[in-house]
Amino acid sequence: MNLLYCITVMSVLNTTSSGASHRRTLRRPADIHQIVTKRARWIWDNLQQFAEQQSMVLPRQYVSGETQFYLGRRYVLKVSPSETQRSDIKLYRGKLQVTVSAALYDAELSRQTKVKGLLKRWYAEKSQQVLSERISQMMTKTPWVKETPSFRIMEMKKQWGSCSASGSLLFNPHLIKAPKECIDYVVLHELCHIAEHNHSEKFWRLLAQVMPNWKQVKSQLDGMAELYLND
Repeated sequence: MNLLYCITVMSVLNTTSSGASHRRTLRRPADIHQIVTKRARWIWDNLQQFAEQQSMVLPRQYVSGETQFYLGRRYVLKVSPSETQRSDIKLYRGKLQVTVSAALYDAELSRQTKVKGLLKRWYAEKSQQVLSERISQMMTKTPWVKETPSFRIMEMKKQWGSCSASGSLLFNPHLIKAPKECIDYVVLHELCHIAEHNHSEKFWRLLAQVMPNWKQVKSQLDGMAELYLND
């Protein structure tokens, strides 16, 4: 973490500097030490936050203790053997509980493959349900959309959604991990494409009419993309 520490300290020095003469003073070791000492808590908090985020974007092992997301909330994954030999997933008290058959639970590789498959299917099913609700709700803001558009769920590496020339919509199942406001932004974005098929100025004006704060919401979604898309 030495390199990260240096970058964080340089960030402190840069934000503290306001002019050329002041920047020259900051080169003295005593001044640098004083500034870093005063901002020690801020530096430590940022290092911890970075380390936590990096740990979350490591390849998933689908084992108990990992973090999963659903509608903007973090859930701790808990994998346990099933007493009924049936696999199941449910949210309970801040945990995403996955049960698998005892035979699979005892075989680590098979268990991880099974848990990954169960979660993938669970996210897809939840996406279908939630997006159907959000499309219906967002259509109250888009009078140019006369009929409920058809949509499908499909994993994409770089897109949250898309709209075909015929008005059919496509959504990334990982979107269900984001807060509802972010989901609404993507839905409205695609519904605006039904009226404007490109990213012209007219398109962005239309989007701003139905979601004035879309830039902030998009920024929030983009900021979490690496975590949400980590599979």
